[in-house]
Amino acid sequence: MDRTNNLKDWGLALLRVGIGGVFVAHGAQKLFGFGISGLSGFMAQIGVPFPTLSAVLVTAAEFLGGLALVVGFGTRLAAIPIAFSMLVAALTVHLKGGFFLPNGIEYVLVLFLASVALVLTGSGALSVDRWLANRAAAKTVDATPTRKVELANVN
Repeated sequence: MDRTNNLKDWGLALLRVGIGGVFVAHGAQKLFGFGISGLSGFMAQIGVPFPTLSAVLVTAAEFLGGLALVVGFGTRLAAIPIAFSMLVAALTVHLKGGFFLPNGIEYVLVLFLASVALVLTGSGALSVDRWLANRAAAKTVDATPTRKVELANVN
């Protein structure tokens, strides 16, 4: 492996673990802090459709999806609902607060873009995804029947 690919894999791992860790923390806050009922009540106040279902889905996307990103398992699939939840948060809560924090869109915009980047790039080499792919490839090679080539006796 050349140095450029090695650095790219470390960069993807840092992005994955960092973004995943943020989402695990936010999902845990929703699950154990606000609770589904508290989050559902907030979502109802701001007009999110199906607030209880939405609260369950966003909490699962952030907590479970964040865990998946941290270890690099199903990275592309895990990042899709996370990106969607950030898009919804940007449009329903943060856009009216302008660009800058504390109420603006900048933070959720960065989380949205990082999640989309992970959808596009995947998890990289330092991940469970790659480990599983390598393991499957090794099993395929092991299962390939070997053919013996016999040489004719030439006199």
